[in-house]
Amino acid sequence: MDLRNETMLILGDLIGFPTVTSDSNLDLIAYAEARLREVGAQVSLSRHPEEEKANLLATIGPAVDGGVVLSGHTDVVPADEDAWTGAPFVAMRREQRIYGRGSVDMKGFIACALAMAPDFAAADLKRPIHIALTFDEEVGCRGAPVLVSEILRTGSMPSAAIIGEPTEMAIIDAHKGCYEYTTRITGLAGHGSAPDLGVNAVQIASRYVTRLLDLGRRLEDRAPTDSPYDPPYTTINVGVLSGGTARNVVAGECVIEWEMRPVIRDDADFVLAGVHAAEREMLAEMRHVHPDASIVTDTQGAVDGLEKDPSSAAVALGRALLGDQPTAVVSFGTEAGIYQAAGIPAIVCGPGSIEMAHRPDEYIEISQLEACLDMLATLTTYLST
Repeated sequence: MDLRNETMLILGDLIGFPTVTSDSNLDLIAYAEARLREVGAQVSLSRHPEEEKANLLATIGPAVDGGVVLSGHTDVVPADEDAWTGAPFVAMRREQRIYGRGSVDMKGFIACALAMAPDFAAADLKRPIHIALTFDEEVGCRGAPVLVSEILRTGSMPSAAIIGEPTEMAIIDAHKGCYEYTTRITGLAGHGSAPDLGVNAVQIASRYVTRLLDLGRRLEDRAPTDSPYDPPYTTINVGVLSGGTARNVVAGECVIEWEMRPVIRDDADFVLAGVHAAEREMLAEMRHVHPDASIVTDTQGAVDGLEKDPSSAAVALGRALLGDQPTAVVSFGTEAGIYQAAGIPAIVCGPGSIEMAHRPDEYIEISQLEACLDMLATLTTYLST
């Protein structure tokens, strides 16, 4: 069987594992582990402390410094079956595309790495290839810090990491950070006919959201003049506002799910300072009526951006593999900043378009899989010299 068809078969298998972040990824990890052990890879797993999830780290080649990490996350976002033409967790080939949840984000890249594993093993590698599969990327990159710690623990320091998020095989050398929060407001429930005797958590939440939106507008004026991003400024998004029980009941609780995507780290400090000031102001009012009222903001994920580094070994590697093309930036977040913060230079480069991610009828072009396979074949030769 040729490599192209093998990749599509593996991708079909991967799509068939419904690894929505809320569920286990262990079946997919076991599948990948079996394929990698079959070609002689050294494999280790790092488990989630509470849930049925695991990271996988596989090394093919000598246990020396200077290898390259091929990194992909195994979790996918939920799929509303009613919005799909076919079953989201059954791969379907139509024309020159493979459809299915996770096909582009980012099981296509993982399929390419697994399909190439026998070739990696057969090559006379002078430096290793590390295949890294993580859990919970979609909800704050919770698995990647654990896996990167495992890489550092092994003692063989990679020279670069390629995070295979969909970039249409462009070399991405910078992206915004992503900080995710849950704010829980606890007031005092009561009858709607006497609102002054309660503390309406929904009304407090509306003021809280208004403050976030005001901070978002102020961030537009803080954008660096040379910002390469679109939009060029740090953004705030309120994704979920949930609270109350009925129109005639003073709402006792409300939850806000929100995020910010900083262009620069100082913007994150600016936002949090504004948020904490708002919380203190609102709490003083709330506790005047109900001393046990509270506003608690929990950090669900705090992922630093990938900072541009003209001397990055990962950028040099990308150009060696793909030609001396210009680099680009993106506004979406990835695990690349986690590698960079650990001293492992990183780029984002993988098959498919990010515009297809998180959508009904998600797909990846077969030509993109072929381009990724070509890059990995070139990497094999690069690490064998």
